[in-house]
Amino acid sequence: MSRACTAVVLAGSRNEPDALCVANGVAHKALIPVGGQPMLVRVVETLLRSGRISEILVSIAQPELALSLAPIAALARDGRVKLIKSASTPGESVLAAIDAADNAWPLLVTTADHPLLRTEMIEYLLDHAPHDADAAAAVVDEGVIHAAYPDAVRTYMRFRDVAFSGANLFLLRTPNAASVVAFWRHVEANRKRPLRLMAALGLVTILRFIAGRLDSVHALHELGKRCGATLSVVRLPFAEAAIDVDKPADLALVTRILGRRATC
Repeated sequence: MSRACTAVVLAGSRNEPDALCVANGVAHKALIPVGGQPMLVRVVETLLRSGRISEILVSIAQPELALSLAPIAALARDGRVKLIKSASTPGESVLAAIDAADNAWPLLVTTADHPLLRTEMIEYLLDHAPHDADAAAAVVDEGVIHAAYPDAVRTYMRFRDVAFSGANLFLLRTPNAASVVAFWRHVEANRKRPLRLMAALGLVTILRFIAGRLDSVHALHELGKRCGATLSVVRLPFAEAAIDVDKPADLALVTRILGRRATC
């Protein structure tokens, strides 16, 4: 895909105190330094280096925190980065970003706690997402992660044909993708109401998933029908794409990986 994207970086935060922030002496997780650079700066600079991004929207509850970082402040002055207020959930924040982007398509969505993001990952998703898909999610197969980092603890979606972990990287290609984000917001709102969630996702589909009888192709088809969009996943060959920073063990692993990169 040659068309330039608007990138959205989700830098929201939980309402409760974040142990990682406390341990690292920062006010926001996106400001945690990794390999000498705040995570948010790493992600934004990687997006710009890819050469596939026309504008970056950083979604954060307190824009002044992002502006406290000199590289982000300079990019904001140049108009290459725009700061927008995040909403209470990731889904709502993406919908707000779609509005802020004046419904420009496509949009590439990632997160500020993804300091291992590389230009190769971005290019792979953009180049391999099916042209007929309204939205595509980057994932990494369990085998790819275990081969590179056998001790890494990740969360996997297990289907009959494959198990994969998300890569915090999404391509929203067309206006139909907004309905996918709206559905995501509905799931977020009802995550503590299992009966409503089952009604939204379909009881038969959920039972097949629990029983290990649901394959990934059928799951995407069923989800797409309920969202009114064509969905796809792109299986990245990069184990690091599935490693974000949610807990101290993740931060330690990311620091080791970046340390090895620096010595290569």
